[in-house]
Amino acid sequence: MAEDQLSKQKKTLVIGGSAGALAMVLHIIQSFSSDMNVAALVVLHRKSTDDNVLLEVLKAKTPFEVREVEDKDEMQSGVVYIAPADYHVLVERDGTLTLDDSEKINFSRPSIDASFESAAEIYGPSLVCVLLSGANADGVEGLLTARARGAKVAVQDPKTAEFDYMPDQAVRRMKPDLLISDKNVKDLYDLLRP
Repeated sequence: MAEDQLSKQKKTLVIGGSAGALAMVLHIIQSFSSDMNVAALVVLHRKSTDDNVLLEVLKAKTPFEVREVEDKDEMQSGVVYIAPADYHVLVERDGTLTLDDSEKINFSRPSIDASFESAAEIYGPSLVCVLLSGANADGVEGLLTARARGAKVAVQDPKTAEFDYMPDQAVRRMKPDLLISDKNVKDLYDLLRP
């Protein structure tokens, strides 16, 4: 499938976060409607022991299907894909997701940077990247790459983040299209409109 065809089919949302990000992920996905033409990838730094709990919590909050990424999954609208613990998730040219267990990036695997950057290469202006609470700078370089490729960028307002280091580093390096908090999370959906 050609790159321009992928871009026109749907909007792609990649959400990255670490410590303290889950509450905002839940705010974001609970407002999804079943008719939205959006595919979502959630990349959280987490322990492998959290796998089933995280999936069940997310499934209870959204009309979208929620599943953990399996190698070569094709990103489809109406699905929230969750990056498995200890694997990078990369978007390939054909729109499939690849699991990668190469070295950690910013002390993290999965790396938010790796997912943002690979998604930006494929989806460009049809991509929305969201960076949430966290205690390291993973995701900031990926946001810069995504912005350079025409993606929209949202960052959690550092004042509302449980751990403000990650979103603070992002707003120091760029002006996001949207600073989000639980009070204005619905504004994110304006960025997801075609």
